[in-house]
Amino acid sequence: MKKRSVRGLVLTGLIAGLYVVLTLPFGQIAFGPIQFRLAEVLTLLPFFTPWAIPGCTIGCLLSNLLFSTPLDVVVGTAATLIAAYLTYKCKWLLLAPLPPILANGLMIGGLLTYLSTGSFSWSVFALLGLEVAASEFVVCFAIGVPFMRMLKHYKLDRFFSEERLQEAPFARKKRY
Repeated sequence: MKKRSVRGLVLTGLIAGLYVVLTLPFGQIAFGPIQFRLAEVLTLLPFFTPWAIPGCTIGCLLSNLLFSTPLDVVVGTAATLIAAYLTYKCKWLLLAPLPPILANGLMIGGLLTYLSTGSFSWSVFALLGLEVAASEFVVCFAIGVPFMRMLKHYKLDRFFSEERLQEAPFARKKRY
């Protein structure tokens, strides 16, 4: 096995474990219309490395298995997978929080609408989707963006992937 893939697998496991650990203390408020899931900060890490995509997805799956309903295990994990993949495709750091906000607002908002009404109501969906998106906005923009900038400031983003850093438009180019 290549050294690079071992490093990636270890990074995936670390991110998955960290996601679960960051969800545990806030288990009571990490689920429902207003979700304060601190672990959603980690859904911005795919901006630096593709290894964070399975890490966030597995971490969300495990967290949902511990605290939530079977339907949320499927829908919530799918929302995290989609959000992480789209975050990886982002080219600018300030756009990286948008995929988690939109994916969770739409998918979790739809799930909560179905669970609360037993059918689909646009007015209830709009309210619940906005509540989920607003709480995701607070976590991703207010905590996540400063966290990512701190990683970049202290050059810890290079720990994740040197190649991805070179693709970023704000990265310093090495001079030879």
